[in-house]
Amino acid sequence: MAKDINQYMVDFTMPNLLTERFTLLIPEQRALVNDYFGDNVLVSYAVSLEKGKIWAIFNGNNEEEVKVFVTALPLTRYMTFTINVLTFYNILTAQLPNFSVN
Repeated sequence: MAKDINQYMVDFTMPNLLTERFTLLIPEQRALVNDYFGDNVLVSYAVSLEKGKIWAIFNGNNEEEVKVFVTALPLTRYMTFTINVLTFYNILTAQLPNFSVN
């Protein structure tokens, strides 16, 4: 990816009925999500089964590149999604307490 990276919020809507075919693809989906995190393609990923939603923040050069990442996810073919460029995205990171030698 180039230096001018944007961030994109992808809003997925799951099908009303999660079929066995869908659920069998979850391990493959999670493996690719982990790869995306390792490659700095994915910044955050959240799932709400109660709402039938997945929200993900991707790094990308443009919307077309992000769409390639999104469509490579195994579950995408069963969901609808929208891609929105973010103006900014802030997140609180976990901070470790200061180490004491006492």
